[in-house]
Amino acid sequence: MDNATLISEIKGLQREKNAIILAHYYQDSKIQDIADFVGDSLELSKKAAETDADMIVFAGVHFMAETAKILNPSKKVVIPDLNAGCSLADGCPPDAFRKFLKKYPEHKVVTYINCSAEIKTLSDVVCTSSNAKRIIDSIPKNQPIIFAPDQNLGKYLIKETGRDMVLWDGVCVVHEAFSIEKILDLLKKFPDAMIAAHPESEAHILKIAHFIGSTSAIRNYVKNHNHHTFIIATEAGILHKMIAENPDKKLIAAPADEDNTCACSECAFMKLNTLEKLYHCLRDESPEITLEKDIMEKALHPINQMLQLS
Repeated sequence: MDNATLISEIKGLQREKNAIILAHYYQDSKIQDIADFVGDSLELSKKAAETDADMIVFAGVHFMAETAKILNPSKKVVIPDLNAGCSLADGCPPDAFRKFLKKYPEHKVVTYINCSAEIKTLSDVVCTSSNAKRIIDSIPKNQPIIFAPDQNLGKYLIKETGRDMVLWDGVCVVHEAFSIEKILDLLKKFPDAMIAAHPESEAHILKIAHFIGSTSAIRNYVKNHNHHTFIIATEAGILHKMIAENPDKKLIAAPADEDNTCACSECAFMKLNTLEKLYHCLRDESPEITLEKDIMEKALHPINQMLQLS
């Protein structure tokens, strides 16, 4: 089927099955265009929590679809490609994390939402890049904290909050890929450009950034700023919405260390989802996200803690 036919079929199946399509900013542009809602992890969590749809089609990565299922245990949650994972989630296996936690029995556990459902069951509160500082600040100053699994975000939060947190050694391969040398070369070409960076990026990238924030915060920063030229240091998929919102501004994807098809940093996991897979997912109601009841119940508490603090 061509794209126009796929889109028509998807919309028909949506109506028939009372399904909502949620998509992350890092998804392919064609998926963003057909989604009912596009957002970052926090926005998508909130939307999943309030939907009255019978089925949630989550165009994102696995941990995001798991979160939607935890928030909607009675609803069917499907994902276009079950292999759409996350380097942060994969880099924090539950057995290893349990052993890690035993070394710090007095610590409160704050986990970034980019982790598996099982890791969430071991957490006191979950956070996203949008609300991480607020959540850390809500914890009493004398309470020691473990932050996992993103050490770059953790280091940024230590600087922002003044808290001496214990960090799990994990990184996002997408945000680790930016080349400081190539960004500096871009600045020579566009000396008036402002750099907006995601806090999952390495410290040397954040040091030269004019603005640091979540994907939604970056989007709002560029939209509301009267500057003309911006270098965007996060996954290049966000540029699709941003270019449409800012037709008179020059938006440049921050270059990666190794050139690929767009010479930018893309998440290979996010890009596993395609319009065709989205159609098959809706038609077959598969692959479905399934979790054990006790895992969902235990993981719900730290997620609800996050939503209440947000």
